[in-house]
Amino acid sequence: MRGVKIFGAARAILLLAAGNFGQVGLSQGQIPPVRTLGFGVVASVVFSPDGRYLAVGTEGGSSVQLIDTSSWQVIRTFEGHTGWVWSVAFSPDGKLLASGSWDETIKLWEVATGREVRTLEGHTWIVTSVAFSPDGRLLASGSKDGTIKLWEVATGRKVRTLTGHTDWVNSVAFSPDGKLLASGSGDKTIKLWEVATGQEVRTLKGHTKEVNSVVFSPDGKLLVPGSWDWTIKLWEVATGRKARALTGHTDWVNSVAFSPDGKLLASGSYREIKLWEVATGRKVRTLTGHTDWVESVAFSPDGKLLASGSSDGTIKLWDISDLLGR
Repeated sequence: MRGVKIFGAARAILLLAAGNFGQVGLSQGQIPPVRTLGFGVVASVVFSPDGRYLAVGTEGGSSVQLIDTSSWQVIRTFEGHTGWVWSVAFSPDGKLLASGSWDETIKLWEVATGREVRTLEGHTWIVTSVAFSPDGRLLASGSKDGTIKLWEVATGRKVRTLTGHTDWVNSVAFSPDGKLLASGSGDKTIKLWEVATGQEVRTLKGHTKEVNSVVFSPDGKLLVPGSWDWTIKLWEVATGRKARALTGHTDWVNSVAFSPDGKLLASGSYREIKLWEVATGRKVRTLTGHTDWVESVAFSPDGKLLASGSSDGTIKLWDISDLLGR
């Protein structure tokens, strides 16, 4: 919902100040969030690999905030971008944090100190998505300039630029083995790329509107995009065959995420998050309480919590421990 929600950002920032904690009352029979944090318009949330931190990128400001998950307090702010931050990602070892921004740059930060390590420049429009390779050596960035760039983390050197999409690149994700990179675009397609060569392996077609989010299952067998056509499709990575379509949302799907064990899938849309059983495609729960678009969803490393960031200016934490082992 990127191009439209800009106009709601200022309103949300005025309504909610940072540090506003507490629960939101929901109707009987619904499961409330265990905690609500106020931040302005939230574009991206991600847990650190060890679960100690939650990083937050906002459309209402140019900084990244780091939350300690033991106290749920902001313990560090990373400042240096000159435009809204749309995407954040931790390195596999948790020592670095990457952020992609409206200012067309990617910044690498040292988590322990908040020090800016490096700024990566080369995109000519908004950086919408950043992702580290599983070995931490590469960083991928997707942009509204229609390209994907691969960067060497240790040096900041641009390794290659991947071209082929005919519209914005909204999301990038590495496969668990690091051999493939997936990209979702405004051209309604998902592309798979060979990381070592930059060659396009396959284009997945089937969505009728923009693809806004892509994620691999933890075992690397499935690729799942969320789309503005209200659907979620499960694709077999090896064959490119559509394994299943999940329907039930009544508006655009902005974000998707797998649980660490790969058994659950979370999807964020307008005012709601749905949880799906991957093996069957069955919807197991709908989480409501947000009052605007859910932009980002992320599972904690132990799978017990789900974080959701929204245009309504809040992050909500949901206890889903009762669904573990399904």
